[in-house]
Amino acid sequence: MSRRVTAVLASGLVGLGLAGAAWAHEWGHDRGEGGRHGRWSYLSPADRAAFLDARLAALHAGLTLTPDQEKLWPPVEAAMRDMATMRQQRRATLQNRPSFESDAPGALKAMADSASARADALRKLADAMQPLYASLDPDQKRRAMVLARPMGMMGGHPHRHPRDHGPEGEDR
Repeated sequence: MSRRVTAVLASGLVGLGLAGAAWAHEWGHDRGEGGRHGRWSYLSPADRAAFLDARLAALHAGLTLTPDQEKLWPPVEAAMRDMATMRQQRRATLQNRPSFESDAPGALKAMADSASARADALRKLADAMQPLYASLDPDQKRRAMVLARPMGMMGGHPHRHPRDHGPEGEDR
């Protein structure tokens, strides 16, 4: 299958995912537990895996890697998959962590453990990405920034936009 066909299919899958999320929001299915990530709480692990596959395929296809760059892709994809696994584990942990009302020190420790795990995963991703990113031309880098944003990579939150915040970052 050509890269162009793969890119079109991946874009279509991402579009379907966004349409599904909009439907869930419209009909109130995103009001579940899970804090600000509640809109995704109704997705099964298989759904999340399918969306991850689609997003990675879109990123990979959109970069149009050269044969030499292609050799640098597998560690980046593995690190992104590890980040997704870590997020899934974090969701499970958050559901079982003590509340501040019942155990403030325990809740703070759970938050610190989660932040440390995320920092480790981000370092691993940065290390894996360095050789590939250094080899990208300016057009590929620009596409990488746009395509990786919905996954929460390359800065920014995947589901929030800067205009949703006031001058000091507070929610409007």
